[in-house]
Amino acid sequence: MPADPHRDDSLHVILDVSRLLGCGRKRTPSGIDRVELAYARHWLAAPEEVCSFVGQELQGGFGQLPRKLVADLVAALTEAWSSGQANGPAFRRAARLGSLGRGRLLLGLGRSGLARLLQSGRRIAFLLVSHQALDRAGPIEAMRRAGCAFVPLIHDLIPVTHPEYARPGQAEKHLRRIGTTAALADGIIVNSAATAEALAPHLGGRVTPPPVLVAPLGIDTLPRAVPTPPSDPYFVTLGTIEPRKNHLLLLHMWRELARTHGAATPRLIVIGKRGWENENIVDILERCVSLRGLVQEVGQLPDRMVAEVMQGATALLFPSFAEGYGLPLAEALAIGVPTICSDLPALREVGGDVPDYLDPLDGTAWRHAVLDYADPHSPARAAQMARMAGWKAPDWAEHFRLVDGLLSEVTDPTPRQAPSGHAARARAARAPVPAGMSNGAWGGQPGVVAAGVPGGVVAAGAEAVP
Repeated sequence: MPADPHRDDSLHVILDVSRLLGCGRKRTPSGIDRVELAYARHWLAAPEEVCSFVGQELQGGFGQLPRKLVADLVAALTEAWSSGQANGPAFRRAARLGSLGRGRLLLGLGRSGLARLLQSGRRIAFLLVSHQALDRAGPIEAMRRAGCAFVPLIHDLIPVTHPEYARPGQAEKHLRRIGTTAALADGIIVNSAATAEALAPHLGGRVTPPPVLVAPLGIDTLPRAVPTPPSDPYFVTLGTIEPRKNHLLLLHMWRELARTHGAATPRLIVIGKRGWENENIVDILERCVSLRGLVQEVGQLPDRMVAEVMQGATALLFPSFAEGYGLPLAEALAIGVPTICSDLPALREVGGDVPDYLDPLDGTAWRHAVLDYADPHSPARAAQMARMAGWKAPDWAEHFRLVDGLLSEVTDPTPRQAPSGHAARARAARAPVPAGMSNGAWGGQPGVVAAGVPGGVVAAGAEAVP
């Protein structure tokens, strides 16, 4: 059949921003909120013909949202989360815009616009970068049947691999999300090779597993702090107060330091909202007399204030039991703050050889490290500051360069002139297995994708890293 001369084969991205519609009442963003905001900001900077925005309707389907509404929402959320003024004008504006977007979806006002776009004959990639709608496969399958290549971003598999750290029911829900991804994704974005490794066993049910792209998340940072130890040493721990973050190790350690060192004990500042199943942690924070004046819980802070507190810290303490990426580590190193963190694969991907890595169960090692770093002449802290000079912060420009390559790949109709929703499988079937990959093994660096091997990931460049 001859090609249709009126067909537009340029790539068009449909980005789901359902999560952002509900963010107007959040004082500070979660990591996933930040990612969806960054994606929306990135695609808003592109020409209008390159990207459209959708949200999920109450019934589960998707409807198109006006570009101006999304742009105004992104601007309001950016201002609100930067200022941190609870119930300020930016928060109220974001909440109103989110309600307006959800109202339009409830009334079905975006259905016809989305239908016209899906019938345009363009190469379309449907991006879903939160886990918001992944547990409902039907609407996503409908988008693929209409010709979209479906590309989700998987942030972690912690509710599946560590259900003891998740809310009740989250493991089952996350398994449904991963099941939808395994069954329907034409390509998958992950934030780390550790996440890719956890995902790999779930991708073996298809003849040709979807390509998996490791694209580290960018961060927005202030300039690096002057690397001088503070005269009044204090440490910071940053993250939701929940069992996975291992606050108990730090609090028990600080209680022991208070007993043995008295007024010479350095301070600990705890930043983050209270999460779930944290009764023991909260009891210590609220009722332990020996920690008063030494441990300060400050709750959620806007990004600007977090950066200010971090810049004066002796070090960030990050004793987590499980992580999919490790955003606090990247943010600390980006502003020149040393970090003592758990020895986890995802954190090693972010920090390289810069941080001091410890077993999250080794309280004695953590105690020795804290006392060492608290010394103004600490050799360990000085050594980390020297290593930090060669560390490069991940940035969004590189992230989206990698993502653009994946989107072009999975929507390329060339191999068999297949519809865009099936083009990735046609192309992947012909892709060779990169050197150094066998039995699902892969290199752990960010880069382009490999297909045909469950969980296969190849480093940026032409060959895999062993």
